[in-house]
Amino acid sequence: MNDRALRPAFVLHRRAYRESSLLVELLTLDEGRIGVVARGARRRRGGTPLEPFGELLVRWGGRGELGQLHAFESAAQPSRLVGMALYSGFYLNELLLRLLRRHDPHPEVYADYAATLAALADGGVGRVEALLRMFECRLLEACGYGMELRVEVPNGTPLAPDSRYRYEPELGPVAVDDDARGGLLVHGRALLALASGELDDARDLRELKPLLRSVLTPHLGPRPLGSRALFHASHTGVSPASGGAA
Repeated sequence: MNDRALRPAFVLHRRAYRESSLLVELLTLDEGRIGVVARGARRRRGGTPLEPFGELLVRWGGRGELGQLHAFESAAQPSRLVGMALYSGFYLNELLLRLLRRHDPHPEVYADYAATLAALADGGVGRVEALLRMFECRLLEACGYGMELRVEVPNGTPLAPDSRYRYEPELGPVAVDDDARGGLLVHGRALLALASGELDDARDLRELKPLLRSVLTPHLGPRPLGSRALFHASHTGVSPASGGAA
């Protein structure tokens, strides 16, 4: 590959570094998540395109954990995210920062992230929940933590849409009695809908949100997600346990 070529990337996070530079976490198509120093970026006239949610063309170099950003320009206008879609975009970025290792390419994740941002910008509030659940599920799969969504364990019997299952994060759905209580209980139809990517039933989304959160938690590390805290702080009366799409 030509080291002087500009390559596609998205900004996942940025923070000030020294007097005029930025430390930037990028999701790149070719090398996955990388960290770079953008020297003098804060002095750039007319501002900097190093903002979240807009695809860039970048060139970087250097060895080790932190590289140098040599050139960058906008490839497209940032997705216009407002309200819940904006908080959801920050949530996606945080998931990628927590789950992806640096320099581990996942072109399918890059494509899915770009498509999800575009859908968040175009969709209504009701669509946000479905987009997040599908992104979470596909990201887990890409990272090697894929969920069993079609058959019960350990016998491999196809899930029955109207039956309930207790979901064991390390195994998958286990059949339970109709009067079962406690644990991650979910109907077969919700798991099958997630598997097919056809999440258009509010009942399924209500069951899948705590399920995905529980499956993700062991892989996110001990620190609470800042995007969730930001959402709850901005919406009076929304509790961290129940509010928001993330």
